[in-house]
This record gives sequence, structure tokens and C-alpha cells, in this order.
Amino acid sequence: MALGIALGAVDLAQISAVALLLVVGAFVVTALRDPGRGRHRLRVHRSVSPSPVHAGSEAHVSVEVVADDLTGRVRLGGLRLGEQASAELSGGRPLRARVVRTHRSVGLTYPVHPARRGRWELGPLIVTWKDPFGVVRSSTALGGQAVIAVWPAVTDLPTPRGFLVAEPDRVSLGARSPSTDDSSLREYQLGDDLRRVHWRSSARRGELVVRSDERAGTRPVTVLLDLPGQVDALDWTISLGASMALAMLDAGHPVRLLGPPSPPGSDTADGVHARPGHAARAELLDRMIDVQSPAAADAEDQLLTAVRLHLGSSNGNEIVMAIVGPLSAPTRSALGQLATGAEGWAMVRTDPEWSVNDRHEAERTVSQLRKLGWRVCAVQPGDDLRDSWSRMLGARS
Repeated sequence: MALGIALGAVDLAQISAVALLLVVGAFVVTALRDPGRGRHRLRVHRSVSPSPVHAGSEAHVSVEVVADDLTGRVRLGGLRLGEQASAELSGGRPLRARVVRTHRSVGLTYPVHPARRGRWELGPLIVTWKDPFGVVRSSTALGGQAVIAVWPAVTDLPTPRGFLVAEPDRVSLGARSPSTDDSSLREYQLGDDLRRVHWRSSARRGELVVRSDERAGTRPVTVLLDLPGQVDALDWTISLGASMALAMLDAGHPVRLLGPPSPPGSDTADGVHARPGHAARAELLDRMIDVQSPAAADAEDQLLTAVRLHLGSSNGNEIVMAIVGPLSAPTRSALGQLATGAEGWAMVRTDPEWSVNDRHEAERTVSQLRKLGWRVCAVQPGDDLRDSWSRMLGARS
């Protein structure tokens, strides 16, 4: 425009003035249509199903952008939406979503595949819009962030009936045909003996429940974890420990998990055995979400603390299942005390890439625990979980 005035070109000056006004107007219109500001801002709703989700499984995310009034619906028109997600959820690839538009909302649905346990972020939503003439384009973040809780990957482990709880255990623990007063009730699970169904309680609750008698062999189980420092070995240990705990819960045993720090306010902080049921499964898995590798100096201290907790709270005739690494002589001796009042089963981590000293310590741990009455096998992080479980069940003492 200044050039047109200087040259005395009136037409050029007028065209320049119109262009300037167009740009200024575009900026103003774009600012007024900002979907995240003012009384007519758009609302964002985000949901995840299932939540929490297991690592390695698929979850579906739904995001809905809603306009509450006419002005909001005007702002909603023409918006381009882009969702953000942690690399642990998206695999580092762009998310591909299905978009559904109505007169008052825009919905996105897309799958995520969490690769690791933890808490991973979704959002905020990035919205892009432009003025009616396409001169100015603007973007902003809309809505807040959501966090997806990811449980560790677990494997269904078989629990052969009568293998861990044999007939001699039933005889030593009490009568084979206890009265109802000696029994607690739990949900019916596939494979339960229908003769143990408590029909009166089942009719009252509207679902099948069976008598779960402690003295008839449902011995309490403690899963003891020695947490390694390497991330891959830690995740493998946690997945195996969680799978073992869930397998024993499903078999009707009260189960507790020792080793990982307990969340504040959790019952398991006091070493309480969780009774079989959905709530117990969720609580055990929730404890695994935030577990981190301990410092090298703290790892055995955590294990010794867990052993002392078990010794102080065990009432005998318990099953202890442990996943440990190479242990020092004092820690091996502490574990040996557990075998005097419990039946001990253990897996000892080893790795051919370890130093000679670490491999020898792992061999000593296997040998010493066997001498102390444990049934022990050696495993390597990354081994198939079912295979590791089968080797432990077939281990000798």
C-alpha cells in the first residue's frame, strides 16, 4: 500500500488496503472462533475401555468434543482434530481414528496397544481451524490429559488339582467333610466340584457360590518377589509373579504378595492374604503398576523385610512361592527359615551373560535353598512363563 501511494498508483493502494484488511479480519475471526476460550468453549470427554488394561492387550479410546450452544456449534464446524498419546501406547506411530460428526459433537474412536505396564498419558486434543477465507490457520490444545493405567502382562497358568495341595495336606489340616461353620464362601469357578455349591446362599445372591474351606486344603499362599535392577528382567519377574498369584487365587487360595512396596492405604501393606475374587485380582495387579527397580543396595533389604514380615505373620502350613536372583549368604539363611513352617517353591534367576561371580552366586542360591528344603529351579528372564511355572512345579528339593 505504501508503494502504491508513493507511485501514485491509486488502484494498487486500494488493492493493498483490501488485502491488509482481509488479513487483519482473518486474525480477528480466527481469534473469535478459538474453541478453547470464552463462554462458548467446547467440552472434551475422554474414556478408555477396558481400564486398567493389561500390557500387550488392546484398549479402545473414545474422545467426544461437544458444543453446548449455537455459537459453540459454529466453532465446532470445520475443526480438524488430532489426538496425542505416549509412545508406550501408540508405538511411536500416528494414531488412526474413526471420526463421527453430528450437529453438536465430533467423536473420535481409536485403539491403543500399551507395550509396557505403567501409567501413560493421553491428550490433550490438538484442534486446528482457519478463517472462512483460508488466510489464517491456528491450533490450540483442547481439554486436559488422561492417564491410562496399564497392568503387567499375565499368562493363564495351569494349577493341577491336588498337586500343590495333596491329600496328606487335607488330612493334616482337618476333616475332609467340614461343616458349613468351618467354611467361607467364594464365587463358583469353572472346574469346582458342584457338590460344594452352597445352594441357599447362591439363591440369595443370584450367582453360584461354593464352600471354600481353609481346613480342607485351601492353604494360604505368599508370592515373594526379589526385584532385579534391569528393566526387562523386572517386567518379566513382575509378569511371572502376577501370573502365579492370580493362578493361586483362581484355584481358591488366599494370596498375598510380598516384595514390591505397598501403596499407601492398601490392606496388603500389613501382609493380609486376599480372598479369591475380582477385587483381590484387581488389588494385586494394581500393586504392580508402579513398581520400579530398586537401587542395588536396597534390593536385598526389601527382600529381607518381606521375609521378616512373613515370619511374623505366618500361621504355619503355608505355601511360599519365590522368584529371586543370586542371594548373599545371610539372605539365603533367612529364606531357609521360611521352609521350617511353610512349603517353599522357588525360581532363581540366572543369565549366561552375567559375570562368572554372579552365575556362581545363582548356582549357590539354588543349591543352598534345596538343602534348606525348598523345591527350586533355575530360570532366565525372558523364558516362557508357562514353561518356567512347569519347571518349578516339577522341581526337586
